[in-house]
Amino acid sequence: MDHHSGPFTIPDIRNFVPEKVKPWILFNFFIIYQFSGGVYMAAVAEMSGSLALMHEDILMAGYASLVGLGLTFTIMLRLKFRFSTKTSLLGSGVGLIACNLICMNTSSVPVLVATCFVAGIFRMWGTFTCNSSIQLWVTPKRDMAVWFCYIQVCVQGFIYLSGLTTIYIAFLTKWEYMYWFIIGAQLCLILITFVTFRHYRHMPKLPLFGIDWLGALLWGITILCVIFVLNYGEHYDWYQSTEIWMGTIFGLTALALNLWRASFVRHPYIANNTWLFRPVWLTFLLFIVVEILISPSGLFERIYTEVILGYDSLNLVSLNWVIVLGTVLGAVFAYQTFALRKWTFKTMTLIGFLLIIGYLLVMYFIIDYNLPKEMLIFPIMLRGAGYILIAITFITALMEVPFSNFWQSLTVQSFISACCGALVGEAFLTQVFKIVMKKNEMLLEANLDNVNLIVRHIPVDTLYGKLQQQAVLVSMKEIYGWLCIAGLFCLMMFLLKESSLRSHRFQPKFSTLRRNIKHQLKMDKIVTED
Repeated sequence: MDHHSGPFTIPDIRNFVPEKVKPWILFNFFIIYQFSGGVYMAAVAEMSGSLALMHEDILMAGYASLVGLGLTFTIMLRLKFRFSTKTSLLGSGVGLIACNLICMNTSSVPVLVATCFVAGIFRMWGTFTCNSSIQLWVTPKRDMAVWFCYIQVCVQGFIYLSGLTTIYIAFLTKWEYMYWFIIGAQLCLILITFVTFRHYRHMPKLPLFGIDWLGALLWGITILCVIFVLNYGEHYDWYQSTEIWMGTIFGLTALALNLWRASFVRHPYIANNTWLFRPVWLTFLLFIVVEILISPSGLFERIYTEVILGYDSLNLVSLNWVIVLGTVLGAVFAYQTFALRKWTFKTMTLIGFLLIIGYLLVMYFIIDYNLPKEMLIFPIMLRGAGYILIAITFITALMEVPFSNFWQSLTVQSFISACCGALVGEAFLTQVFKIVMKKNEMLLEANLDNVNLIVRHIPVDTLYGKLQQQAVLVSMKEIYGWLCIAGLFCLMMFLLKESSLRSHRFQPKFSTLRRNIKHQLKMDKIVTED
């Protein structure tokens, strides 16, 4: 284990700044980067109306930002060893300002998607620059279980806080002011960086040599095609349309080219053997299951609160505070049990699934026409706590992968956890909901005819509206029940599987990682010259 022993310092910041203040500067920069992005999906309704774009167009741009973010995991170390902290902060800050200016002034979907993709890269670059500089402040021993508790609670919490900020700003003024708010924050970041940071290097820089940029582009195209199919599938009536067929063909072609190139390229962007490690493919599949189980949060809760209960956007987004609370409680629990007491991966996964099943069970029993808002607090809190436990456990499990493949495995996991997971769950749930809804409508309307004295004098429009509402509620309750059963089945499968694996992995020093990369680059040059 490669631990840090000396006092924590940040030599990149000038000496006139007190040592206790330095990490808090970078932590606040981290918050700014987490709030920054190309498209703020909490304001999707306002943006689509103002820019004359479809709801799906804004979502496509938002998910493109997450694709750029996830792809950058693989090259984060290379960027750190090539550029100083000051250069990275200035470059990512200026890049995000440019992306925000373009996004708020364009109505071209290709331009919006491409800009958001680049914005995701800048966002991840800035985020990693900040966090890698304060890692020893958070965990002096570089304990990755502790580190991922910190990372996940911040990332998940700031996502919901960003949504709250966006909605409040859009409600009080206009959605464009969110962009100006972020641009102002990035300008403050750039100004503080100019004044307080210096170009400091304790190790010589390494060139960006040997990176498979074509592989990165092909993986980006592959995931963007998956997102396109899942996002626009319902709009274009799935495979009844040419657009969805073309998206599928392009995606499969890019995937095949990726896997073929990775079989002979010296350093592919994602090596084929990365997918074969058990923590990679298992957490990938389990994340799909988790996303399907919590998919009602993105579809049913919105329909239920807006259509049935009649909540406005402010009431709806205020539930984000509950999710933030659940996320914090879940992260604190994970820190105490998983990081400090070293509970097993199996135990933490079981607890996470139990909380998610608890969310589904509570929602199954409380759904009603006159449900008070306060009744939603407990199940939503359970969902937030369960998801953060799963996220911390699964990302820490990737530390069992050899370190040469670790960064690639982070990108692989981000494909489903950040980029496609929510869309997979929503697309699946939408199709199931349509089938169940049609069945329940037929059952409910069977007795609604002129023979029925109760409904004979009710206007047809009113009667049909009530029928639709009742069918929606019955269908939701039925699907919540089926998801509970599916979750309990997964729980039994986990109980039958024995595992005593615990988190005991520590990240090596960055100097050690740099030496390994430098040795690799030397070997590549020798092979190239031969």
